[in-house]
Amino acid sequence: MRLDYDVIVVGAGHAGCEAACAAARLGSATLLITIDMNKIAQMSCNPAVGGIAKGQIVREIDALGGQMGIVTDLSSIQFRMLNRSKGPAMWSPRSQSDRMRYSAEWRNVIENTPNLFMWQDSVVSLIIENDEVRGVVTALGVTFTAKSVVLTNGTFLNGRIHVGPAQQDGGRVAEPASHGITEQLKELGFKADRMKTGTPVRIDARTIDFSKTEIQYGDNDGHHFSFMPNVKSRLKQRTCWMTYTNKEVHEVLREGLPQSPLYNGQITSIGPRYCPSIETKIVTFADKESHLLFIEPEGETTNEVYLNGFSSSLPWQIQFEALSHIPALANAQIYRPGYAIEYDFFDPTQLEHTLETKLVKNLFFAGQINGTTGYEEAACQGLVAGVNAHQKRVGGEAFTLGRDEAYIGVLIDDLVTKGVDEPYRMFTSRAEHRILLRQDDADMRLTPRGHQLGLATDERYQIMLRKKGYIDTLIEFARNYSVKSSIINPLLQSKGLPVLKQGAKLYDLILRPQLSFDILRGMIDELDATILAFNDDLRDEAVEAAEIKIKYSGYIDREQLIADRLGRLDKVTLRGKFNYADLHQISTEARQKLERIDPETIGQASRIPGISPNDINILLLLLGR
Repeated sequence: MRLDYDVIVVGAGHAGCEAACAAARLGSATLLITIDMNKIAQMSCNPAVGGIAKGQIVREIDALGGQMGIVTDLSSIQFRMLNRSKGPAMWSPRSQSDRMRYSAEWRNVIENTPNLFMWQDSVVSLIIENDEVRGVVTALGVTFTAKSVVLTNGTFLNGRIHVGPAQQDGGRVAEPASHGITEQLKELGFKADRMKTGTPVRIDARTIDFSKTEIQYGDNDGHHFSFMPNVKSRLKQRTCWMTYTNKEVHEVLREGLPQSPLYNGQITSIGPRYCPSIETKIVTFADKESHLLFIEPEGETTNEVYLNGFSSSLPWQIQFEALSHIPALANAQIYRPGYAIEYDFFDPTQLEHTLETKLVKNLFFAGQINGTTGYEEAACQGLVAGVNAHQKRVGGEAFTLGRDEAYIGVLIDDLVTKGVDEPYRMFTSRAEHRILLRQDDADMRLTPRGHQLGLATDERYQIMLRKKGYIDTLIEFARNYSVKSSIINPLLQSKGLPVLKQGAKLYDLILRPQLSFDILRGMIDELDATILAFNDDLRDEAVEAAEIKIKYSGYIDREQLIADRLGRLDKVTLRGKFNYADLHQISTEARQKLERIDPETIGQASRIPGISPNDINILLLLLGR
């Protein structure tokens, strides 16, 4: 029995799985410790992956060589590209997953990854010597040693579940909480606090009147998460449904508010602003007479469905009565009520951009322990932490991503620079360079980085190069090919557009929002031949990517110029240059925050809330810049 490893990962949720796989695939002997090996990568809340900005993160994980996109595609029962009516910077893939299949696919990945081992147990303390982590001790009394440890404890650190007045310790329903680590880290000087999240009621689909709902179909246009073209779902695709709350539902909920742990003082921790409970909705939006609910299947064959939008910690009787006033759910039989859960997290400004802690060397945090919410936010942190845990062992270069390189870079920089005052969720609005961070080109941005690390395989890298060749070929063809006015004018007239007096380059025609390669293919034989020459599964994705690059070329070039200018500040090193307490040229607030966060660069300092442009100018002057 091996007791010594290169990397130990604590927790097998979405962050832990990515962290363990990344470290092991890079060559570190890795141990993944989990309370229950039968619930690997459990989808504790919604059985879905992706969504607004989250979908971009999953494509970035995949482009780097992570596993979430592949596992999601293999377990998908519905795929949709959200925000298609907006520009491509807003397009966000989302997949409804088979909950059990998702977990099974992840376990298959873990069990077949070389250098990766598992142990079923709970970690109760860390072994720390001279401010450096050396291993862990488990509840069974086993001591495992390692050069790096990654904590991905999710909602398990002193987790407490609430259903009305009923309370119990737990990290998830029917699973025990984890005790000991928070207390140990606080003694070492770490700042911890409590957060709250929740999950809705689960319902037996056989007792739902679907004739009183609106059906929601998935897409069937070939999109999927992974950039690997042969990774596709073989599962039966299912629909979702929509229904609404009403005045009667809200009245029941209002009458029950005194029994809500959120409003009677039972829960005092910070809850999510962007995924509020149903009782929070009726208080915050008191003028609204209804709220949209999504009925989503939990799997390919199961009758269990998830009521998205009805998260609650109210007593089960009140939840049940409120549901009975929704026509489609009047006779619903529930499997279990919704519940809220409180858990510990640590101030993420105590981390480097590698997700290594500042107080203890070789100790990394990833996921909800850093104050984030969401599978996707957790998974990308796990990937970065796992890579850097390996890099620390071998003396390799730290792996970080810039805000203009990836949503992952935006997320981590937000955490370590700004901290959190509520559960952090990614949105496209958080990225100032989102036109550069589209989901369609995550492979172009990040697969070279992943391949250089050794995480993205040679096969993946060659696929990316082939796709890039297709894109470049099509754009070059469009730049050089002239379309006669006699060919294009009938189409322009049919769309009510001004006709051409002379021919035009195909590139200039594609710039028009009303025209596309698909529309013009049937009219231009040479275009059809060029596209058909891309004779593999990359064709459709390459054509879409080429069209986006053409239509938005001006915006992309301008955004890249801005990003390059701002990026210069991230090349000016700041850490270790000043004793901030002695800098009376800058504001008191700036001194205090610079001292607490200790930013690595001027760029990071400029993003700290409360640091003014004048403070940055003074720092630059003092640096002689």
